[in-house]
Amino acid sequence: MGTGRRTLKIVAGVSGSPKIYGAAIDPERSTLADALEIAKLAEQHRFDALFAADLLSFGAQGAIGAQEPLIFLAALSAVTSRVGLIATVTTTFHHPYNLARLFGTLDHVSNGRAAWNAVTSSVGEENYGAGDLPSPEERYARAGEVLEVTNALFDSWLPGALTPDGHGDAVLDPERVRRIDHAGTYFTVRGPLNIPPLPQRRPVQFQAGQSAGGVELGARYAEVVFTSLSTLEDAVTYTKRIRTRAAELGRAEGLPLIFSSLHATYGSSADEVRRLVRERAEATDFEAGRKGLADMLGGEIDLSDLPLDRPLPESLLPELESVNRRRGRVEIFNRFARSGKTLRELIIAAKDTGHWAAAGTPEQLADAIEERYSAGVLDLIGLGGLGDPRNQDFLLAGLLPELRRRGIVGHDRTGATFRENLELPPLPPIGE
Repeated sequence: MGTGRRTLKIVAGVSGSPKIYGAAIDPERSTLADALEIAKLAEQHRFDALFAADLLSFGAQGAIGAQEPLIFLAALSAVTSRVGLIATVTTTFHHPYNLARLFGTLDHVSNGRAAWNAVTSSVGEENYGAGDLPSPEERYARAGEVLEVTNALFDSWLPGALTPDGHGDAVLDPERVRRIDHAGTYFTVRGPLNIPPLPQRRPVQFQAGQSAGGVELGARYAEVVFTSLSTLEDAVTYTKRIRTRAAELGRAEGLPLIFSSLHATYGSSADEVRRLVRERAEATDFEAGRKGLADMLGGEIDLSDLPLDRPLPESLLPELESVNRRRGRVEIFNRFARSGKTLRELIIAAKDTGHWAAAGTPEQLADAIEERYSAGVLDLIGLGGLGDPRNQDFLLAGLLPELRRRGIVGHDRTGATFRENLELPPLPPIGE
């Protein structure tokens, strides 16, 4: 393409497969077995990162959360050497000193490949005390303080705190390891961090959340935002909104990068694509789907007796301010419902949980990806399929080569660390 901009970075999901349950009861297999194969393929085919999702309640969304992301990715770091490692970890139920230690260690054991997808959690409060889930406003306020503290801890070792001694060891200057003396609304942390300076100085900061609070948090702190943008129009609107706010906050131009997951249906011809789309729709369990859609709309409405082939009554749709869970997702599905989609169509759409979904041949899917990339609203893309032989073939022998032929995806990684490979602007200097 010759655009002169950074190439599109490719991410593979590596968690949440129901195969984990079979491995859990097989004494001959580790629960890591399938992920190991995906990680090796991702490394071999020059993917840029592995992504581990997380949820904190049983059955909240399939097998997502069946393995803890940081430990899972630390194990995968031992069989990879270049691919980034993105762990989803909540700010709502963790202490920032522990988070700094965990991500600092992951960055060390992977030689500079750690990334943190910070979320505020919409489920799981029942497992962390007797109280209700805090409001979105409180969760985002706490998240902001968590990120302030962890960044201060990562920067608590000044340049020159460790210097080579010429014999393979280091000389420590304790005067260049400083306390942070943080006293805030939620945390009091003296510091310094007891983990040595990180290879990347800080793990790459991802963030997920598209409500007003999520946009503000992402604009202020995120280097990459993980998004659910089902249409190009949504992507353009969201990207303009968050980058305008980031610029107002003094962030570097082009931040944050936009990361979208594509839920792709691959076919070798137009006829096969139409058949697969039809079969997927026909396989929908509409009774279970009513509950899934209700969850996408905040979890407090009853869709059980509504006709499938009529739009939802406007009176059923929740006001965003009244929703305590996943406001960004509720906003997406409120908009879908108000567009006149029938209940049947909404249930089918909910199978992709608001994410970008497309069906086509590898060339047609490449067209859809190129459209967003050329519009400047796609910097990283999540592509599934490495765990499925059919989809894997379409992805590795079809879509990826086509994207590389067009110059959209690079032929190799551009740096030793994940931060370097993403071609991110430099971190702000550490104040003395």
